[in-house]
Amino acid sequence: VQLQASGGGLAQTGGSLRLACTAAKRTSSNNGMGWFRQAPGKEREFVAGINWNGGSTNYADSVKGRFTVSRDRAKNTVFLQMSSLNPEDTAVYYCAVARGAWAGTRTSDYAYWGQGTQVTVSS
Repeated sequence: VQLQASGGGLAQTGGSLRLACTAAKRTSSNNGMGWFRQAPGKEREFVAGINWNGGSTNYADSVKGRFTVSRDRAKNTVFLQMSSLNPEDTAVYYCAVARGAWAGTRTSDYAYWGQGTQVTVSS
């Protein structure tokens, strides 16, 4: 499964960005999908996840109330709307397809990964 992420870039503190990730094959439509991020010198961490039909979402505490994950199953696309950005959100963001219908919080819960898109938030 090939994943293509887009929408990263530069934002100011308090600004917004919207990431999108499209899977090349329909194998993602019955799977959970998630977003992770990795800052320089840090481990990859869970950001947000959404289950197979979009009916359930989960978020890292650090982004709750600021980020929203959604998906368009017909287009095999998952989105991450990021608001109230701060410099601590600066990282490479990765989308991933879960191994099952639900979106876990561990990297081992995911089978396929996108190439990552850089998000930089200036102070």
